[in-house]
Amino acid sequence: MIEEPVEPRAFRGDALNTATHENLESYGVRELEERIEALEAEVARTKAQLSKKKAGRAAADALFGRLD
Repeated sequence: MIEEPVEPRAFRGDALNTATHENLESYGVRELEERIEALEAEVARTKAQLSKKKAGRAAADALFGRLD
C-alpha cells in the first residue's frame, strides 16, 4: 500500500500566535481598521462558542451533578 505524505498538523492557537506577532508597520490605516473589525468579529464568535460550552456544561452538571 502506498502512503501519501501527511501534512503536519497545525497546533491549536498557531493562527492566533501568528496574528499577534505579525509586524503591523507595513499596514495602512484602512487595512488596520479592517484587521480590527475582523479581530472583533472573531472575539464575538469565540465568546458565543464559550457561552455554548458553558451552557452545555451547566446542563450536564444539573443533570448528573458536579464532578469536582
